[in-house]
Amino acid sequence: MAEQRARKYHQERVAEALKEEIGAMIEGELSDPRINLCTVSEVALNAGGKSARVYVALLAVEGMNAGEILKAEEETVAGLETAKGYIRHELKERLGVRHVPELSFHADRSERFQARIDELLTRSEKRRRKLVAE
Repeated sequence: MAEQRARKYHQERVAEALKEEIGAMIEGELSDPRINLCTVSEVALNAGGKSARVYVALLAVEGMNAGEILKAEEETVAGLETAKGYIRHELKERLGVRHVPELSFHADRSERFQARIDELLTRSEKRRRKLVAE
């Protein structure tokens, strides 16, 4: 049982290191014009450590409609997928590890979904209060 905790702790540390390093690369080193202003929200490492899903969230979504946001997310993910080889090479150099997991990039839409849920709950609460007041 202690071995499982140690393995889980190690995977969490690796995931956090990947998150920090990939985030730093996105902010300063990648010059692909398709990559919009974004941040790494989560790195989900596979149980064996051979692959990792990197979730990126766009930062500049204010004033954009849904179609523009989806297009920007697709472009950002495509740009990151193109730079995957460079990112893995840099991770190997920076972290000093023998094996860097295979990366796959995904758009993180959880914040927008949460905002929409909050909006709907607020509307529902307003309707309920209005009905109770009548």
